[in-house]
Amino acid sequence: MATANGAHLFNHCGSNSRFIHFTSRNTTSKLFLTKTSHFRTPKRSFHVKNILTDKIHHPITEQGGESDLSCFAPDAASITSSIKYHAEFTPVFSPERFELPKAFFATAQSVRDSLLINWNATYDVYERLNMKQAYYLSMEFLQGRALLNAIGNLELTGAFAEALKNLGHNLENVASQEPDAALGNGGLGRLASCFLDSLATLNYPAWGYGLRYKYGLFKQRITKDGQEEVAEDWLEIGSPWEVVRNDVSYPIKFYGKVSTGSDGKRYWIGGEDIKAVAYDVPIPGYKTRTTISLRLWSTQVPSADFNLSAFNAGEHTKACEAQANAEKICYILYPGDESEEGKILRLKQQYTLCSASLQDIISRFERRSGDRIKWEEFPEKVAVQMNDTHPTLCIPELMRILIDLKGLNWNEAWNITQRTVAYTNHTVLPEALEKWSYELMQKLLPRHVEIIEAIDEELVHEIVSKYGSLDLNKLEDKLTTMRILENFDLPSSVAEFFINPEISVDDDTETVEVHDKVEASDKVVTNDDDDTGKKTSMKTEASAEKDIDKKTPVSPEPAVIPLKKVRMANLCVVGGHAVNGVAEIHSEIVKEEVFKDFYELWPEKFQNKTNGVTPRRWIRFCNPPLSAIITKWTGTEEWVLKTEKLAELQKFADNEDLQNEWREAKRSNKIKVVPFLKEKTGYSVVPDAMFDIQVKRIHEYKRQLLNILGIVYRYKKMKEMKAAERKTNFVPRVCIFGGKAFATYVQAKRIVKFITDVGATINHDPEIGDLLKVVFVPNYNVSVAELLIPASDLSKHISTAGMEASGTSNMKFAMNGCIQIGTLDGANVEVREEVGEENFFLFGAQAHEIAGLRKERADGKFVPDERFEEVKEFVRSGAFGTYNYDDLIGSLEGNEGFGRADYFLVGKDFPSYIECQEKVDEAYRDQKRWTKMSILNTAGSYKFSSDRAIHEYAKDIWNIEAVEIA
Repeated sequence: MATANGAHLFNHCGSNSRFIHFTSRNTTSKLFLTKTSHFRTPKRSFHVKNILTDKIHHPITEQGGESDLSCFAPDAASITSSIKYHAEFTPVFSPERFELPKAFFATAQSVRDSLLINWNATYDVYERLNMKQAYYLSMEFLQGRALLNAIGNLELTGAFAEALKNLGHNLENVASQEPDAALGNGGLGRLASCFLDSLATLNYPAWGYGLRYKYGLFKQRITKDGQEEVAEDWLEIGSPWEVVRNDVSYPIKFYGKVSTGSDGKRYWIGGEDIKAVAYDVPIPGYKTRTTISLRLWSTQVPSADFNLSAFNAGEHTKACEAQANAEKICYILYPGDESEEGKILRLKQQYTLCSASLQDIISRFERRSGDRIKWEEFPEKVAVQMNDTHPTLCIPELMRILIDLKGLNWNEAWNITQRTVAYTNHTVLPEALEKWSYELMQKLLPRHVEIIEAIDEELVHEIVSKYGSLDLNKLEDKLTTMRILENFDLPSSVAEFFINPEISVDDDTETVEVHDKVEASDKVVTNDDDDTGKKTSMKTEASAEKDIDKKTPVSPEPAVIPLKKVRMANLCVVGGHAVNGVAEIHSEIVKEEVFKDFYELWPEKFQNKTNGVTPRRWIRFCNPPLSAIITKWTGTEEWVLKTEKLAELQKFADNEDLQNEWREAKRSNKIKVVPFLKEKTGYSVVPDAMFDIQVKRIHEYKRQLLNILGIVYRYKKMKEMKAAERKTNFVPRVCIFGGKAFATYVQAKRIVKFITDVGATINHDPEIGDLLKVVFVPNYNVSVAELLIPASDLSKHISTAGMEASGTSNMKFAMNGCIQIGTLDGANVEVREEVGEENFFLFGAQAHEIAGLRKERADGKFVPDERFEEVKEFVRSGAFGTYNYDDLIGSLEGNEGFGRADYFLVGKDFPSYIECQEKVDEAYRDQKRWTKMSILNTAGSYKFSSDRAIHEYAKDIWNIEAVEIA
């Protein structure tokens, strides 16, 4: 473990002694710790010995050069000693017993010792070389368990397994004690974690930045009422991986006001002040010393902010108010935002991530620059990637720091910001393209709103300059679509450009009408020619005629004033130098629909970067049987780093020996899943059935509802047949679901409830037996995925076409030889191209047809398939219990209205889906054909490594170069 002067901890070989290795420029010291018992020692002797050299110590090389990592690798005996050391001297449990939880912590701490050596070396090289570094900002990092991944990357799996065996434990059992880090929920967070793994493995200088959520999103329980949410407990006894950096903290401000100082500068003063403290998690690369950081921010206030007087006066809540307001920022991921307080908390989270991270990045830039800080070089040293719109506030925050704190002018700061920041879009769903209330943002972040207003005004000028020759209506449409500020008047500097008074005169009433807003009936006419010489007033004849019928004045309807909003996605596009989608079809939709006008204005900004997943976690470590087969048949382990080697499996796809080995590996993985499902759901399944899996966030567009209705149709048809006929017509299936519905997403929670009700009915039907099972795995996470994906035969990626940006689970399933059924959506398009059309079960409408199909529905022209109507009626009959599913089934009916009209086209795609499922059954009966398809899925998945994606980001967006830690 590194100390302030650069000392390192090493664990020496031997079961009864170990030493700490301190290095300085001239000497190396050993501190020997001699024990007389395994964990408790009434007496210990400590010896300090100075030596000049030691065969175990290897200094960090100043410049590149080859390094034999094997010389760093400890053996099982030294690891045993290290684990025992941590069990005794870094205790988090009582000393009497060495049970599994204690064994996990001691083992993880021993692994961390090895990581710290590489981690500190990586820090040192980045500091010394002052190279350009990428920073990946994300609200989510879905890491999964770290132990097996870390020792696998260090190539120490065998040594740790043997060491734990020496101590009476099994590595797999010890690893199972680790809770998944509750820092993410879905594909957004898992992608971020795969990217960090690839960045470290490929030796790119980069860090991740996120928030340290105490309670995560939630832990999901499945009860008779459906999904129940409880707080995650992953930090309840601490994490052995994180290192708190008490010397790294930054002030964060909310509320307050902006004033102009005597120097003419704008100052953000007053308000609520907290601080963000850094917690670092090491991310080791595979077969490399490079170990990068995931820096997580935790929010707090100084102890002085605790109101001791109020506490002693019995006002305990008031006394803790400052602490509570600060700490709750990092309580949970995506707090409910139905309330005003929920919205404020979410915006606070986003700003905390952006502000703390940028202050840290700028501090590092200044430190590395020394006495010669040149701000124009900032983009040559820093690349900031915003993972979706959550970190959008990086743009005004970087501007604020550069202008208000560093003294740059607007043009200098704007040039630096645009060259530094880039944006990854992850969605085409309008509700996910974040828009914040202007009023709320102005209250919470007043200085940032001023900056955003100025950016918006510059944008308006650029649009008018570019398209000023257009018809005014078209120009106004462009401004309406492209502006960052929604429902705002045009800036005064361009407002006159749009004045177009359309004035006409009504000859009959001599009434002037302007924009139809001046009423003729109230026109007053004066007569200067009466006998008295006085002016008299009279209403026009037209008005008089109206007055005859007018009995009660009619008040006009009050105008509805639309809510002013800040469009975060538009700000991302304007403020960054690159915008990328995450699959080919998605990137085209981004250019042609989502940001069409921006693409027309700045086509050079837009790119595609198809997502990827790390082959280390998603094949090498989670599927050892398949990994061994791939290595055997490709003749090398290079495929773990060079996934193009997987394509070599294609030439063996018909080989009978390979097919037999392949089937046996799949079956062994399924056998592991059987007791897991029994433990988690109470249901028994057989490994010889097809494992049919859909695991992902529960959302209507992902269409778990289509899946379960297809199962209901299958079940209904089975019930209409005799036993022998069932076995002839249907392949045995275990249909597995997993995923969380957001706590306030009522329809998604209804879908979870429906799935569990269908499962409860089918699984207890003695006529059906093992021919069909339906199980919902609670609390789906990375660790569950690592178990289910290698065991899968068929996976479902059945989102409404054009609505899934990419998806990454489709890539993980393909890597593990799972055949897919899906629509032409997201990365499915590219997966199908790579694995072969004949090895992918395709159904459903295509993206370009969706708008027309919705219009057809709205026009009342859609005619549902009779099989779909049959299934809905079966559900309503009470076949799956007494729960009222009218709201769920009703969403699939009608032609218009919120929550109606089958917006996600379940009914439209249902016939195509069940017909495609018949083709799946047919293929599965021919196991030779099915196995070949499986092999070709793995062979074709080579393109979907996150290593490939990271190389593209590094070259095309970040402009960073790899450096190996020698």
